[in-house]
Amino acid sequence: MYVCLCHGVTERQIVAAIDSGVDCMKQLRRDLGIATECGRCASCASDCLKQTLASRNSAEGGAK
Repeated sequence: MYVCLCHGVTERQIVAAIDSGVDCMKQLRRDLGIATECGRCASCASDCLKQTLASRNSAEGGAK
């Protein structure tokens, strides 16, 4: 699903960025251009970031 139409950023690209170490909106903004034009994607991108990080953290916690 497209999250940022202005820059053509998809949810998969956000997840890939998280896999590469991104862990905050500031880094998504810097690396992918999220919320640097119209800003309508900020909420959706933030939700995607939080959900992905939470699922990764719970998966890591369960593996210990």
